Amino acid sequence: MREVPLARDVARIVLVVLFIGLMIVSSLWILQPFLGALIWATMIVVATWPLMLKVQEALGGRRGAAVTVMTLAMLFLLVAPLTVAILTVIDRRDEIVNMVATLSTLDVPPPPAWIQDVPLVGSRLAEEWQRLATIGTEELATQAAPYIRQALSWFAGQAGGLGLMVLHFILTLVIAAILYANGEAAANGVRRFGRRLAADRGENAVVLSGQAIRAVALGVIVTAVVQSAAAGLGLAVAGIPYAAVLTTIIFVLCIAQIGPILVLIPAVAWVYWSGDTLWGTLLLIYSVAVGLLDNVLRPILIRRGADLPLLLIFAGVIGGLIGFGVIGLFVGPTVLAVTYRLLEAWIADIDRKDVGAEGV
Repeated sequence: MREVPLARDVARIVLVVLFIGLMIVSSLWILQPFLGALIWATMIVVATWPLMLKVQEALGGRRGAAVTVMTLAMLFLLVAPLTVAILTVIDRRDEIVNMVATLSTLDVPPPPAWIQDVPLVGSRLAEEWQRLATIGTEELATQAAPYIRQALSWFAGQAGGLGLMVLHFILTLVIAAILYANGEAAANGVRRFGRRLAADRGENAVVLSGQAIRAVALGVIVTAVVQSAAAGLGLAVAGIPYAAVLTTIIFVLCIAQIGPILVLIPAVAWVYWSGDTLWGTLLLIYSVAVGLLDNVLRPILIRRGADLPLLLIFAGVIGGLIGFGVIGLFVGPTVLAVTYRLLEAWIADIDRKDVGAEGV
């Protein structure tokens, strides 16, 4: 019996594709509990791989020692501060609610004369300030306290999942340590897979993915760390209560591309309401400088990480954050960067064909 050519055996091709798809879906289903930790660990290792190589070189080329140092650094820089911040908010939620309730005893002073001279927003800011001074803080506290109490109660209600979150962090650390120890083999396997899919373009797409991840880590994460640290220093010097907790909130806002202003402006208002005009003015000037810091630092760092359009990176960061949560900060820019380069290469093919036709 003559065998039907594979190109003509449509049923066989469809069954093969369905079987492969079923195997992929089944594998992802089995790995689903570990996918979040695996993605996070991969992003962290790819972003910090050059640093790990420098640590390894400083330790005399010992990979095991370098992996230990990097894992401990992740533990102290990522897991410990976040856990402490969450526990602090949970333990002091009643104090924070009581502090909000004491706002009713404060008097809102009238806006200073210089605020009218602030470009663009001066008149509007003075008008809103005057409105707050007129209605008084008692009404403001009465309106705000239920919402803050509800938000803190919800946050405390999530404490039951704190153990699961810590377990997720530990799993991320373990996977990251494994990837640190076998990074070259893992990277080579991914590059070979990319080459198998699309030859040189597939391998280049894999390399570009790593560059995009490092660009986001440099441009977004480092900028968020610098901004939140600077903002936290200003809050602490100005004597703002719970400066550590507010710094953590600022870091989250900076990661989300919102910036520190949502925390710094209320802090400035609190200093003014406390009657310390000098420190309020100094903190206001300092807050403006910190709020504008990302406009200078972030583009420089992103350019160092990857030669990609800034608009593409920002769209990927914000869109990924909205679509996939915090992990979307890395996934969004990576997907857009790879798609952009592949589309760019595909469009460039027509130029090469035109040049070849002219040569003929």
